[in-house]
Amino acid sequence: MRKGVKTAIVGGVFVVMVGGAGYGAYNFLTALNEGTSSGSSVGGPAPVKTGPPSTSEVKEASAKFLAAWQKGDAAAAASYTNNAGDAEQLLTAYGTSAHITKVHITPTAPSGDSVRYSVKATVSYGGKSEPFAYDSELTVVRGVTTGRALVDWQPSVVHPALEKGDTLVTGEAKVPPIEAVDRNNTVLTAAKYPSLGPILDALREKYGDKAGGRPGVELTVERADASAPSKTLLTLAKGTPGKLRTTISAPAQAAAERAVRQYAESSVVAVKPSTGEVLAVANHRQDGFNAAFEGRLAPGSTMKVISAATLIDNGITSMNGPAPCPESAVWQSQTFHNLQGLVPNEQATLANSFMRSCNTAFVKYADAVKVDSLTREAEDRFGLGQDNWKTGIVSFDGSVPASGGPDTAANLIGQGQVQMSPLNMASVTATASTGAFRQPYLISPKLDGRQLARARGLSASTVAQLRAMMRLTATQGTAAHVMAGLSGDIGAKTGSAEVDGQTKSNSWFTGYRGDVAAAAMTQEGGHGGDAAGPIVAAVLRTGG
Repeated sequence: MRKGVKTAIVGGVFVVMVGGAGYGAYNFLTALNEGTSSGSSVGGPAPVKTGPPSTSEVKEASAKFLAAWQKGDAAAAASYTNNAGDAEQLLTAYGTSAHITKVHITPTAPSGDSVRYSVKATVSYGGKSEPFAYDSELTVVRGVTTGRALVDWQPSVVHPALEKGDTLVTGEAKVPPIEAVDRNNTVLTAAKYPSLGPILDALREKYGDKAGGRPGVELTVERADASAPSKTLLTLAKGTPGKLRTTISAPAQAAAERAVRQYAESSVVAVKPSTGEVLAVANHRQDGFNAAFEGRLAPGSTMKVISAATLIDNGITSMNGPAPCPESAVWQSQTFHNLQGLVPNEQATLANSFMRSCNTAFVKYADAVKVDSLTREAEDRFGLGQDNWKTGIVSFDGSVPASGGPDTAANLIGQGQVQMSPLNMASVTATASTGAFRQPYLISPKLDGRQLARARGLSASTVAQLRAMMRLTATQGTAAHVMAGLSGDIGAKTGSAEVDGQTKSNSWFTGYRGDVAAAAMTQEGGHGGDAAGPIVAAVLRTGG
């Protein structure tokens, strides 16, 4: 019998008890038959228990479950849960598919209805064995129909990395390990560049078999979603890494990592306008989501880069043409305002309204554009919204729907139904600065032959006007305090997007310096220059 498991005969019933530091040996004197109660009448059915499980019930239910799991009796362990079918399937895989043996579980004293425990085991496969240790937690609940105290079944009970539908598998890895390097052969690791952790996992899953190398032997979490990358929990035998070259610039990536750590819920992307290569991608978020590539949020006034191009390309106005900036503007019964403190200017040009980020100037032109004018500009000239970007990993292509009603005006100022990611806005700025749309990518299309998205780009006249307006914004307008000190060819646009339920707006900022364009977003970061701006400026200082 394994150490830590004790038995006793209580009323003719064989009882299993799990011992461990801080947990104690439970002397379960309560009746083990859930249908028996001291208050029941002789010959009558026992009343179903209700209410939260008592401390003794939590101890008993958790001990029975953990003891059966430790013994490798999946069916018995599952019977102490409120979802025996799913529990038995995963607990069976724990021993068969995952090849986990010599399991020893040490619980701590219950805290309310929860019990934490440490697991020490051995994983063996193909003549290789490695120790495997981790901590997890379970919760005991009252069975709805039986009234029994049962372990509330969640895959995380078996291992905290498991989610619904996942399983554990030990064997030869599907793909070899990769040594990802930047554009100059600097090795990129999750330890040095934390934001790249999930991205490197995704790249390995997609390109591991194209980068050379030999697979190792691993214990992995296989996701219910077959398209999601697996997660390695333990390596029993290392494979031979293949080399995968990315477009990342290690100096720019390091600057991006440092910059986003200064602001919660922040993301940034930098691209090389002359090629479309992604130079940096960083996220600092509690949920671990790659919002830099996959975010879908209103971009606020950074959208005015596309809106200004729309007005110019449709002959509605020009950089030096009129774009009056009244205190408020009404479009189809909805009233729009400017940011507090912005002085109205009825004689303003488009350049002046752009550099000061006047909302009402753009809203006033809502009746001059067609419902789909902004959509056509975004798709045909900036390459957005057609769901055909192939960056090398999962990404969002932006969305600029042809919205009627008040959203026709709201879309012009980056509200309404427009959705963007920092990747999208970095690409917009790259297109505005060069005139050519070059789809951003993280892995060269030569590696797998994929076709990158195309768009016709902008005329030389439109580019000249956009660059001039963005330079004015960076040197004299709303972005001047952030871009101060940056030399050379620079341009920028600030943005803030109001979101229902948030006390502060989302901060957006996009800018370029030479052959580097970057965009950042900080949720509830306030004005564009408050949070997103300093992040972009920090990346632009590296020069790519």
